Amino acid sequence: MISLRWLLLPGLFLVALLSGSLMLRLKEGDEASHRIKLPPGFAIRIFAEGLEGSPRMMSFGPDGALYATLVYGGQIVRLPDRNHDGRADRVEVVADNLELPHGLEWRDGWLYAALSDRVVRFADRGVDGKFRTEETIIPDLPGPSGHFTRTVHFGPDGKLYVSVGSETNFGPERDPRRAAILRYNPDGSAPSDNPFFNSADPRRRLIWGEGLKNSVDFTWTPRGELWATHNGTDHLGDDLPPEEVVVNVQPGGHHGWPYCYTPGLGLNLKGERADVPDPRTSGFDCRKAVPALFTAPAHSAPLGLTFAANSNFPPEYRKDLYIAYHGSLGVQDPAKYRDCKIERIVIENGLPVRAEPFATGWREPGQMCRDAWGRPTGLVIGPDGAMYVSDDKGGRIYRITYQAGR
Repeated sequence: MISLRWLLLPGLFLVALLSGSLMLRLKEGDEASHRIKLPPGFAIRIFAEGLEGSPRMMSFGPDGALYATLVYGGQIVRLPDRNHDGRADRVEVVADNLELPHGLEWRDGWLYAALSDRVVRFADRGVDGKFRTEETIIPDLPGPSGHFTRTVHFGPDGKLYVSVGSETNFGPERDPRRAAILRYNPDGSAPSDNPFFNSADPRRRLIWGEGLKNSVDFTWTPRGELWATHNGTDHLGDDLPPEEVVVNVQPGGHHGWPYCYTPGLGLNLKGERADVPDPRTSGFDCRKAVPALFTAPAHSAPLGLTFAANSNFPPEYRKDLYIAYHGSLGVQDPAKYRDCKIERIVIENGLPVRAEPFATGWREPGQMCRDAWGRPTGLVIGPDGAMYVSDDKGGRIYRITYQAGR
């Protein structure tokens, strides 16, 4: 007679095997969790992947879903997570056939998008998931030559701010609205309190701050100051100029480019220094330029940034600024290749005082970021308190959370 124990053993073995396999998968996580290093207690997982067309900027809608631009795909996509498992359920195209969409922000039920040559807004998603209403708010941004990305945010004053990069890598701009952050009323007109509102040139009436070669993203501090990242002059070697990663944009202020740069690394409250002499940039007094608050090695390429006040991070992390570094191509010495990473800029008394690694591991040692597994680009804090990170190289969006006790 066969013992009941022997009949049960295969089933018990199968259950143990399946349970062990499940536990192993849970323990292993995904590729991002294996590659990316974070401070203790933090975890990263892939929220969405296979996003063709380079995901860049993101914004959460009133429906709780994450929206993102695919800049080279000409699309805006919606990424819902209906079961709240930390993974997007699907990719829904809500707008397409757009000219290099980049900046994205929800406001009063409208989704505003900055294209290479205009700002539009969308509303009223139809049964096919796409927006049925599209309105052009700003019809005439400088075109897509040179630095073509445009970023849009509403400020605490209710005004619409748009960053426009330079047309060249060195030299004055033909259009004064380039290498600047512009400020509009929500209807696209120029506010009467803009610093150059009375200029004879109607284009200058829109300028809030200038001398910013390529401020890919910007945000406001708790004190209401406008802080922007800034990508500086190329072709001055591996070490010049220092990257101005935090610029306190002043209304009517000139922030140096292409004439000057902020010398030194780290915390800087000094004046600006003249660039390499060039007849195209003569006659500018660098003492009048606004220096950066914080700098990093040249060609680091700071892009997206966010404060973590609304995150689920520990209190000591919530007061700080987080910046995504793209890792530039402008370095010749392999020993000086810049990393693609996220840094935590520690804030004390309202000022950045030091930088600490927050998320690293997209790039192998000695590898250029253009060849890396991924390049972090945009940052946003979700309504769930997690940090969402876009990766325009890997076609992914990540979700970073804090789990006490990990």
